[in-house]
Amino acid sequence: MDIRSDRQKGMSYVEPGKKYHMDPRTAKRYVQPPQKPEYTLTQPKPTKLDAYKQQIDQWLEEAPYSAVRILEKLQEQGFDGKYSIVKEYVRGKKMDLDEKATVRFETMPGKQGQMDWGFFEDHLVYEDGKWKKLYCFLMILGYSRMRYIEFVTDMSTNTLIRCRQNAFRYFGGYPEEILYDNMKQVVIKRLLKQEDSTLNRQFEDFAGFYGFKPILCQPYRGQTKGKVERTVQFVRDNFMVGIKYENLPDLNGQAQAWCNKVNGKVHATTNEIPFERLKSERLNPLRREYIGKDVAVVALESMLAAYYEGKQIALHRISYQKKDMVVNPQHYRRLTLKQTMDAENILLEQDKVIDFPLKSSDLSRYDEVLYE
Repeated sequence: MDIRSDRQKGMSYVEPGKKYHMDPRTAKRYVQPPQKPEYTLTQPKPTKLDAYKQQIDQWLEEAPYSAVRILEKLQEQGFDGKYSIVKEYVRGKKMDLDEKATVRFETMPGKQGQMDWGFFEDHLVYEDGKWKKLYCFLMILGYSRMRYIEFVTDMSTNTLIRCRQNAFRYFGGYPEEILYDNMKQVVIKRLLKQEDSTLNRQFEDFAGFYGFKPILCQPYRGQTKGKVERTVQFVRDNFMVGIKYENLPDLNGQAQAWCNKVNGKVHATTNEIPFERLKSERLNPLRREYIGKDVAVVALESMLAAYYEGKQIALHRISYQKKDMVVNPQHYRRLTLKQTMDAENILLEQDKVIDFPLKSSDLSRYDEVLYE
């Protein structure tokens, strides 16, 4: 009756077809008879594809493979059906996946943060005597929506770790877990299950040192990390429009001022100010007092001493054996304990680790060397 009504209003047969998701010829048949045609439902006929549908569903959950690629993968498993039946099933399945509602992912206080890179291809910065490409490190806390951004000229693992430490200091702590996509600075080999994947060793040491758990997002599922990806676009549309800067420090000074501004305004989703909401985050405190600070290191005979503002903070024996690692276990005691997030202390799992507990001794000789 609705189709007949639309037809009487002057619509063509094509328009009702689009509106009600049917072939125009079917819409025409609905208009011409005095009543809607009756159809008898029958059981679908079995097809060669039935045995493979569950596998296809799994593949499409992993990545948006084309019907051609799905057919190739099926043929590797012995499927001898035709392309048309595969194409029809894949098309319908993709429509179902696209129509699924995306539920906004909310986290408990202190539970999770999200990180991403942004590449600003239309901007350059002059550094070390040449023009360099501009990248942006971005992080957002899931509960409070606190944002932090920092501009850099490379996306190396060292740069990622430095930016991560700066973000921790800005937030005043760090969450239990942090979401990443499959960037090479974090994961070297990405498999379907995270526990089967191979993380970047340097980054794994960094995560183990602090005790937070890296979470790898499922490939091709950008909504998992949607908060930080919206932040990337927000930086493009809000901060970078009409920006002027002399050098990288100048740009990052403006970036921090921008962070303070947006974190001091009411967030559209939470209806609260991120700085105020941060008070309830209950982040892990930064107990590592000397990370990111300048220390003096003095090597004397077979000992190595580290000083901060004239105070000795560490003393180690120097080892000349290949692959030896000299570690004071008291420095890593927190990481040797079982944690709820299962963050292992990788630094104490390597071969030939030398534990060197210290006894009280006269350290005046090292102080004399430091101030000479």
